[in-house]
Order: sequence, then structure tokens, then C-alpha cells
Amino acid sequence: MISFNYETDFELTSENRISKWISNTILNEKCREGEINYIFCDDEYLHKLNVEFLNHDTLTDIISFDYSVGKELHGDIYISVERVRENAQDYKVAFLDELHRVMVHGVLHYCGYKDKTDDDAVVMRSKEDVYLDRLSS
Repeated sequence: MISFNYETDFELTSENRISKWISNTILNEKCREGEINYIFCDDEYLHKLNVEFLNHDTLTDIISFDYSVGKELHGDIYISVERVRENAQDYKVAFLDELHRVMVHGVLHYCGYKDKTDDDAVVMRSKEDVYLDRLSS
């Protein structure tokens, strides 16, 4: 089950469509959907989590806590709407496009994809693009 939670004024306008898209992504990656919570927040909220749980004193757009058991995916994905909005401006893309990329990025981590090396980041970006194309079609 995919749920959306809000710690800020932002709200998705198409929760059902996005939920189905994430569910299909999980199935296409040969995984099973467990409980996945998206929490939309601001920079301050996410910064506190970053310091407290990861010892990183930086701003970030996403932090995911993975509680998956094998191929059954469970986790909490925190997304800073402020950071996504700023990144969209920096990358010269639409806010919703950047938001969707970050959302699928989090679940792809649960599916086993990494992005710490350049090669892994290329694979991750390619997977993001595949699933973003499926959302827009």
C-alpha cells in the first residue's frame, strides 16, 4: 500500500494516478509492494532528519528509510518540496517532472538500485527515465 502524507501545505493533485504508477514500477522491477509512505515536507523538517539519522548537516531533496524484507518493499520516503522546487529551477525542468523523478528514485533504491558510483548513477537515471516516460504516456 502506498500512502501520501503531508508535513507542509503542498499536496499531490493526482494521488491515485501516482500510486498506480509507483505500484506498476514495483511490479515491473519484479518486487512486491508492501507499505510505502511518502512524506512531503520542507527543508527544515528534512534537514533535521538528515542530521539526526544520517549525521549529514546538509540540505537534500530526499531521504528514504528502507524496511524492505527481501523483494517485499517497505519504507518511508521523505521529500523536501522546497528542495525539489529549487532543483527544478536549477535543472530547468518543470516542478512536477522533478518531483516525479525524486519519487521514483526513492522506490528504485528499494528495488536495489544504487547511485553512489558514476556507473550506478547512469543506470539509476536510465531507470528513472523509463518510468517517467510511462507516467506521461
